[in-house]
Amino acid sequence: MTRIDQFESFFRAAARTVFTPEPVEVGSVLVISDRTASEADDFAAQARTFLKVLDQTENIRWHVVHGDEFRTVPDLLELVEGEHPGLICTYRHLHSESWRWPYTLGEYVDVLTQATTTPVVVMPHPEQAELPDVAHRRTQSVMAMTNRLTGDNRLVNYAARYTQDGGTLYLSHVEDDAVFELYMEAISKIASIDTDVARSEIEARLMKDPKDYIESCQVGLSSSAPSLEVESLVTSGHHMQEYRRLIEEHDVDLLVMNTKDEDQLAMHGLAYPLAIELRTIPLLML
Repeated sequence: MTRIDQFESFFRAAARTVFTPEPVEVGSVLVISDRTASEADDFAAQARTFLKVLDQTENIRWHVVHGDEFRTVPDLLELVEGEHPGLICTYRHLHSESWRWPYTLGEYVDVLTQATTTPVVVMPHPEQAELPDVAHRRTQSVMAMTNRLTGDNRLVNYAARYTQDGGTLYLSHVEDDAVFELYMEAISKIASIDTDVARSEIEARLMKDPKDYIESCQVGLSSSAPSLEVESLVTSGHHMQEYRRLIEEHDVDLLVMNTKDEDQLAMHGLAYPLAIELRTIPLLML
């Protein structure tokens, strides 16, 4: 390695990505149900109770859409376009019986999360036995989930905005150990690289960057959201297993994740498989 390469490595290692707090304004919430007007109002009341954090600082306008107001996906998108809400709140499998099978969110929710720029809170389906318990909870424990947390200011700001005053915001980062081992196997076949040193230093570097970023989030949020407790969850393992474990271990009320991907029409990264499998927890899908 040349001296220039060494200098560049030291410079890059010293650079840190710093979190910038930014306000998240909601303004209005569009609650969408496929049931009768009275049943839709009941669901809206449950959603408003769960999202009580929104009413703490803003005069939120809540508008409820019931099942007779839309019959197709284009109908629903037209309603959303006309309303221009700051948030959509609905549940899995609108106008569908597929809630009985854990393989999809349903076409309406799939399209809502991808064809609009509006964040969507997806609640468990009303037929699920777990919903009454969810309806009586608040967003006291919120987790931000992504496969690359460092620099994702928008995700952190949204997760902080939806955390109840006095609640806990978990900033999580899980390194995929299977991917890490794949690269280590390749490195082990390169004679000029010490495999043991590479394993130790690369693993430490992969953990250090998100930890440093979370520290900057803790500093930034201490002034913009002083009532929140911000905790760091940086680990490695199988993504699905680790996130399921972390969610259960910390009794998470709301999971916040990115769903848009600039390079594809399909949902972003881990968002879809997690959304499919985590059927009993509300999701904020950005």
